[in-house]
Amino acid sequence: MLTTNLPLSKISAEEARGLIAQGAFLVDIREPEEHKRERVATAVHAPLSSFDQFELQAAPGQAVLFHCRSGARTQANASRLADKLGEGCSGYVVEGGLDALKRAGVTVLVDRGQPIEMFRQVQIGAGLFVLAGALLGLLVSPAFFAIPLFVGAGLMFAGITGFCGMARVLMLAPWNRSAQAG
Repeated sequence: MLTTNLPLSKISAEEARGLIAQGAFLVDIREPEEHKRERVATAVHAPLSSFDQFELQAAPGQAVLFHCRSGARTQANASRLADKLGEGCSGYVVEGGLDALKRAGVTVLVDRGQPIEMFRQVQIGAGLFVLAGALLGLLVSPAFFAIPLFVGAGLMFAGITGFCGMARVLMLAPWNRSAQAG
């Protein structure tokens, strides 16, 4: 069921699948490393980080569907996305994003040779450091509790400033360097 939530309407993945089959214009706003790993073949890639430079090439009156991985980024940026709609185009946010499109049976190309998204790598790394620091603090020496404190402070700093030191270090990892070259 379509629900109006100006400036874009929400649409279920099942309804999106039908519109895609009818020639709707699908826009993937995820970042390049996410898109390289997993994507709908017919989707146009317009990363949110450089979306202002994107020129929407939809035909007048064509349905335009925007998606991210889960639908959260798309919904949070609905006004910005709607600003790109041409005259007569109807714009939609795919509820549940790529995850829901996959469940609805939309064909998704997957390249497991690409690294997982940087955000997930940071989550894995931070979780590993917190778990290791807590276990070492309990089993070896309370001084190891400094590790989860440091990681927590780093995550707070990243959230406040937008700079994530762990992501910068992870970008230098061999699996991420080879992906950037390609």
